[in-house]
Amino acid sequence: MKLEFQYGTTKIAFSVTFKDRKTMEIAVEPPDSVTVIAPIGITKEQILEKVKGKASWIIQQIYSYRHMNYQAIRREFVNGESFMYLGRNYALQIELNISAQKPEIKLFRGKFIVTTKDKNEDMIKEAMELWYRNRAKEIVTQRVKYYQKSFNLKPTAIKIKEQKKRWGSCTSKNDLLFNWRCIMAKSNALDYIIVHEMCHMYHKDHSKAFWELMVSVLPDYETRKEWLKNYGVRMDL
Repeated sequence: MKLEFQYGTTKIAFSVTFKDRKTMEIAVEPPDSVTVIAPIGITKEQILEKVKGKASWIIQQIYSYRHMNYQAIRREFVNGESFMYLGRNYALQIELNISAQKPEIKLFRGKFIVTTKDKNEDMIKEAMELWYRNRAKEIVTQRVKYYQKSFNLKPTAIKIKEQKKRWGSCTSKNDLLFNWRCIMAKSNALDYIIVHEMCHMYHKDHSKAFWELMVSVLPDYETRKEWLKNYGVRMDL
């Protein structure tokens, strides 16, 4: 469902999806996408009232994204192209080996070394994404275990997913879902993503109680979050 309203001189349009939940969530994604997840059965008028109450915050978020020089990343899978891992950029180096069954990826001396039988970019991209997914699963799982000491609840599952507009999410059953691209973030920003979703095991919204829990675990979470705002648009293949 699509809704919109006028706030001063600005028209705010947003999409609404309904889920079996008790609270409403409003999200702003770059460059200017506003989405609302609302409880099943809530009226259009109630949704509009809630979103209007957040209009100033929504405009502030959109404004900040517009000043991030947001643009889609189009990478080429050729020698010298740069790819991010844990906040650092690594150059791609392709080494041909006609006996290679499929592209193999390794990090070595500050470079992504790809051993492949040919320079098929689609195959290299697929291999790179699989490498990122595997590393994300390994490191995210380690970091969730590290922060578990700060939480009584435990996640039901930890999954690495394709999520174009989210770094992570927490289901009603407390499954923690993470965007595989999160492994491109530097370590302290990655920890912010992880703790953020772990806090959602207790609070499914971004209420005051949610942020109080966040600051109790990561007192400097705002600095970590700021890095994602400034550099997150570069994290893609």
